Amino acid sequence: MSDETPFDDKLHEECGVFGVFNHPDAATLTALGLHALQHRGQEAAGIVAYQGTHFVTERRLGLVGDKFTRSEVISRLQGSRAIGHVRYSTSGGTLNRNIQPLYADLSTGGIAISHNGNLTNSSQLRSSLIAKGAIFQSTTDTECILHLIALSESSLPIHERIIYALKQVRGAYSLLSLSPEGMIGVRDPYGVRPMVLGKLVNENSSDAHILASETCALDIIGAEYVRDIKPGEMVLIDENGVRSLFPFERNYSRFCVFEYVYFARPDSIIDGLSVYETRKNIGIELAKETTIEADLVIPVPDSGNPAAMGYARQANIDFELGIIRNHYVGRTFIEPTQHIRDLGVKLKHNANKASINGKRIILIDDSIVRGTTSKKIVEMMRQAGAKEVHMRIASPPTAWSCFYGVDTPERSKLLAYRMSVDEMCDFIGADSLAFLSIDGLYRAMQQPSRNNQNPQYCDACFTGDYPIKLEDEEKLRISSLLGE
Repeated sequence: MSDETPFDDKLHEECGVFGVFNHPDAATLTALGLHALQHRGQEAAGIVAYQGTHFVTERRLGLVGDKFTRSEVISRLQGSRAIGHVRYSTSGGTLNRNIQPLYADLSTGGIAISHNGNLTNSSQLRSSLIAKGAIFQSTTDTECILHLIALSESSLPIHERIIYALKQVRGAYSLLSLSPEGMIGVRDPYGVRPMVLGKLVNENSSDAHILASETCALDIIGAEYVRDIKPGEMVLIDENGVRSLFPFERNYSRFCVFEYVYFARPDSIIDGLSVYETRKNIGIELAKETTIEADLVIPVPDSGNPAAMGYARQANIDFELGIIRNHYVGRTFIEPTQHIRDLGVKLKHNANKASINGKRIILIDDSIVRGTTSKKIVEMMRQAGAKEVHMRIASPPTAWSCFYGVDTPERSKLLAYRMSVDEMCDFIGADSLAFLSIDGLYRAMQQPSRNNQNPQYCDACFTGDYPIKLEDEEKLRISSLLGE
């Protein structure tokens, strides 16, 4: 999370990918799909289209709806196949050269790639590639994959060259590529980041195939959801249809549990589970574990809404929208001077005083990161006349950093790492504070509990159990110990 973001204290979404094969309006559909995935990244967006013999690339800082209009950009993106990307920078900074899809000319033709995730050995790969003569044009880890593809045997088909590259990387990735040979989607062997396959029938009754981060991106273009791409699966899409390979060593799934808690859009379906219903179930489990007498259950909007509904139903306490959110505050709304920072969450949230005054309230939020927003919201509730303010968090304490594509503060800045629950309660100024247990989170996703020997999800931000080796971090730690 950037320290320059004065109005937000959330873990930021990673990125979103979307691709269309065999549709005359491929770029337009891709722009619509990226618009549906805008919650996964608001800093930049890009689309690469392919028409017959050449690629066209358009990449812009800003929101999809502002930058990809038919008159300005889409009309230049001709072709029946396209891939796109929305970005929140986790690896590399907010620079034009880091906007994806990345494109390169290989000896056998062009290739574009979009990547959702984060490589845990990118620093070592980058150093090795530079030593071999590679010239990097960006600071993003995705470019390492491009260079590895370029170094592969040029006589191989493109999917074999991508396999060669990905066998050298570690980390989490859902990757889309576009080449003259077709479109390829692949998930890492643990399936940490999401990807789904969809289908759209053209006017000539042929099938257009879609790959996307979430099902909500299929819904916006009227595409049919076919299935989730499996962990470690590579999907090859060309004129002959769709086929899949499993070229990597098989591992058990460790899908990111925080997708269900916060990242994914509520109207998406992931691995057969409705994100919206799962969040309500999380609220139900939270109420079972942490109920307290109160007059109102109030969500911290918008991510806390479904969990608060579930909590209120289970606890038999009235649900009210006691906080109204201003949806029109952007990251660059106003120069973040100290005075503006002091305004805090009031630029984004405001108390509904008529509902709160004189009431004992339970605030429901999805997580606490640094705690600065929670502190100011509790203070806002008291200024609005709340008699008691109890905070309930719809996930376990976030005490560990993520290295798989989520922009997390350094661990030392995570409130749950530095403080006990009681100390956190004092810090935010609440009358009480409680978190959902890790087993309660798993029960909300229809699991009896967390299987500590073989957990179904990646929950490293709560448990410190990292399924994929953190090679760059380990090297940094050893170097620090050696004083290098």
